[in-house]
Amino acid sequence: MALFANHNSVYVALHISLIHYLFSFFDFTSPVAGIGASAGSAPGLIPSYDVLYYTGVRAYFSEEWEKAAELLEKSMTTREALFRTRRQCHEECLPAGHDRLPKLDTEKGNVWDLWAVDWVQRRAECVRFCLGRAVTPAGQLPVSADIEYEFSTRNPYNFLQVVYWNLGKVQKAASAAHTFFVANPSHLEMRNNIEKYRRMEGVTEDAFQDREMETEKHWALYDSALTSEASSDWTHAVEKWRECVNETLRQTDECRAQCEVASQRLPESRGEDGMDGVFEKAAALSLSLLSCQQACVTQVATRPGRISAQEDLLPTQLEHLHIAQFKAGDLGGAVRSLRSLLLFYPSDKDSLSNLELYTETLGGVTEAHGTKPSQEIARYVSRSLQEKKLLYFGMENLNFNFTDPDLWTPEEVVPELLRDTWRAEKEVLNEKMKEGEKEVEMDDSGFYAGGPVPQVGVTISMDDNSLNGTNRVMLDGVLDQKECDTVLRLATAAASAGDGYRGRRSPHTPHEKFEGLTVLRAVKLAQDGMVNQSDAKLLHEMGERVRTLLHSYFRSPSGLHFSDTHLVCRSAITGDQEGRLDLSHPVHVDNCLLEPETRQCWREPPAFTHRDLSAVLYLNDDFDGGELFFTDRDAKTVTARVKPTCGRLVGFSSGPVNPHGVTAVTAGRRCALALWFTKEKHHRDMEREEAEALWAADGQSVTKGGEVKEEGREGTASPARSGRSGSQSSRTRGRGRVTGGKDEL
Repeated sequence: MALFANHNSVYVALHISLIHYLFSFFDFTSPVAGIGASAGSAPGLIPSYDVLYYTGVRAYFSEEWEKAAELLEKSMTTREALFRTRRQCHEECLPAGHDRLPKLDTEKGNVWDLWAVDWVQRRAECVRFCLGRAVTPAGQLPVSADIEYEFSTRNPYNFLQVVYWNLGKVQKAASAAHTFFVANPSHLEMRNNIEKYRRMEGVTEDAFQDREMETEKHWALYDSALTSEASSDWTHAVEKWRECVNETLRQTDECRAQCEVASQRLPESRGEDGMDGVFEKAAALSLSLLSCQQACVTQVATRPGRISAQEDLLPTQLEHLHIAQFKAGDLGGAVRSLRSLLLFYPSDKDSLSNLELYTETLGGVTEAHGTKPSQEIARYVSRSLQEKKLLYFGMENLNFNFTDPDLWTPEEVVPELLRDTWRAEKEVLNEKMKEGEKEVEMDDSGFYAGGPVPQVGVTISMDDNSLNGTNRVMLDGVLDQKECDTVLRLATAAASAGDGYRGRRSPHTPHEKFEGLTVLRAVKLAQDGMVNQSDAKLLHEMGERVRTLLHSYFRSPSGLHFSDTHLVCRSAITGDQEGRLDLSHPVHVDNCLLEPETRQCWREPPAFTHRDLSAVLYLNDDFDGGELFFTDRDAKTVTARVKPTCGRLVGFSSGPVNPHGVTAVTAGRRCALALWFTKEKHHRDMEREEAEALWAADGQSVTKGGEVKEEGREGTASPARSGRSGSQSSRTRGRGRVTGGKDEL
C-alpha cells in the first residue's frame, strides 16, 4: 500500500476494490459486444461446461454410452480450458491501466476518484475483451452450486467408469474409478469395483493413476517430503519441502486468480432499509471476492476426499523445511525459512528458541540477522493481513459474514467489537485440536467384545475395561508350551533356509533384525524336506484357532477372512543397544494413517484399509522388552501394556480406537504370530489358500474353522453413490503423520 502513502490504507484499498468489482460485475455478466447472447457454442470459443455435463448425464441415463463418454469427457476438458483462459487473461491484464497509477499519488478528492475509476475500468475492460475472444457469453456466466459440487467431488468420473465399462473399455473404466475413489475413499462400491478391475486381463497398473494429480501436486510433494524425513534423507527432504511450499503458493495464486476473473453474483436485496444502493452492492461484491480469495487457503489445504482443511498448511511446511535445512547443514536456508515462519507466529517460543540456536551455530549474529524472510512469504502475509482488515471492517460496519481460514491471524487485525467473539471461537478451536473430539472415538468396526470363548482351557485375562479401550481382549492358554516350542523350532529352521526378511535389519529400527515365515513358505519348505509337515500344519492350525476364538468373542456379524498371517521373530542386535531410545515398532493404526497432532486417522492408501481385526499370538518370553502397548490418538499417552508369554493372544479391532506399538527388544529373540482379518472376501489371503491347495493335491487334510457366509455378488462394475455422501468430516494439520510399511506386531 506504499503507493498510496497520502491516504488511509484501509479506506483506499476498500474504495478501489469497490469500484473495481462494480465495473467487473457489470462487464462480466453482460453479453460481450459483437458475439451475441446465445447459449450456444460459437466456433472456436469455449462453451458452458455445465451444459455439456448435464447433457452427458442425460445420455448416461438414456444408456447412450458413446455420447455420454464424449460429453462427460468434454465437460471436464472444457472446464480446464476455461480455468486456463481465466488465468491467462488475469496475467495479460495485470499491466492494464498502470500508466494511471502515478496520478493516484498526487491527486486528491473527486479527481483522485476519477483516476482510480479510470485505472480500474481499463483493467476490467482488458479482462472483458480477453475472455470475449476465447469464451462464449454463456461460458462466462457462473455455474450453479450443484455443478461446482459435482466437479469438486469428482462425480463425473463416477459416471465415466460405468460408461467405459459398458463400452468394454476396462482400462479407461479403471482409471475413472481410481480417480473418483481418491476423492471419495469411503465409497465401498467403488473400492470393490477397483479390486475387480485389478484382477481383469488388459488392465495395467497405469490405469490406477489419479487423472487430477496436476491440481493436487502439492500433496504428492508433501507426502514425499514426509517420507524423506522418515528415512532421515534430509537433503531430499529439503528439496521436496521447498518444492511443496512453492507449489502451495502457486496453487493459491491460481485459486485467487479464478476468484478475481470469474463472474460474481449480485448479493440479495436487504429490503427497504438494507444495502440496495450501487456502492453498497459494490461493497458487498468486493467483500465477497476478498472472502473468496481468503477461502483459497482452505481450498488448497484440503486433501481430496476430505471436507476439512489441514490447519496452518503453509506454516507447517515452513516448520518442516527449516528443521530439514538445519539437519542437512544449510544453516542460512534454515534461518531464512524460520524467519518466514515467524511472520505467521512472531512470538512463538519454540521458533524463537530455534532462531537463537541457529544464530549460535552460525557463529555470527550479524550473518543471522542479515538473513531476511522469503520475499514470496512476506508478500503472502502482507496481502493476507490487508484483506483481513477489509473483511473485518465489513463484518463490523456492513453486516458482512466472513470466516477467517487462518489460526495465525493476529488479534490487532480484529476490531475491538468483534474480539471477544473471535477469542472465544479461537479458544474452542484450540481446545478441540488439543483434546480431540471424543465422538470420533466410537468404534464403527461392527465388532462387539464380550462374546463366548469356545476353546476349553482358554481364559480371558484382560478385557476392554482392564485394557482401557474398546474392542480389546487378552486371552491366555491358546497354546501350550510344547506347541510354542514346536513353532519356535520351525521359525529357526525357516530362518536358516533364508525365508522372510533373511535376517536383515528391521524396517522399523536399525537395532533389530527380522526373521519371518508365512504358511505358504512353510508348506513349500516341508515339501522340500527342510521342515516337518506336522510343524507347518500346526502353524496353519494356530491361525484357524485364533480366528475361531476372535470371531466368537467379538461377535462378528459377518464372515471373517484371513487377510495376512506372518510368523515374525525380531532379535536384538548384540552390541547395538547402548543409548537406544527408539521403539521396535512405532505407534500406528492397522487400517488407517494416524496423525497424532490432530488425533485423526485417515482410512486411505498406503494404509491397509481392508483390515478389520488384528491379533498377535505370542510364543516366548525369554527376551528383554518387546511389550505391546496401546495409546491414545496422540501416540504418546499409553493406555495399556501387554507382556508376551507363550500362548497369550491379544486381539483388537484394526481401526483408530486402537493405536499401538512395540517397545524395543533390547536382548534376546521375540517371536509371535501376527494375524489380520477382513470382512471382505476379495481381500482374503490368497497365499493361505494356495498352501491349502498344495496340501490337498498331496492328499493331506488340514484343520479349517467354519466361515460365516456373506451375501454378495461378483459381477459388473456398479456405480458408486454420489460424492455428496462420500466425504470425511475431520480436521487435520498433517504434522507427524504416522505411516509405515508392513505391520508386524
